[in-house]
Amino acid sequence: MSLIVSLIIGGLVGWLASIVMKTNAQMGMIANVLVGLVGSSLGFWLAGLLGIAPAGGILRFGIAIAGAVLLIFILGKVGFFRKK
Repeated sequence: MSLIVSLIIGGLVGWLASIVMKTNAQMGMIANVLVGLVGSSLGFWLAGLLGIAPAGGILRFGIAIAGAVLLIFILGKVGFFRKK
């Protein structure tokens, strides 16, 4: 059951990050889930390096979205997303 919840929250995080970065039209559901899962892991890893330990649910969600936004930014710089 926790795998299903992780996939749903990862998809939501990836979708919100793609809206923030304006790549929503270029990403599908699977890409949103992957970006959400990998990006949130990146965000929590960076938060740990900076000494930030999120205790509340809102802060955890914010760090997950920030990590996904950072991942989309990095993918855009390496040419993964095309400019229209």
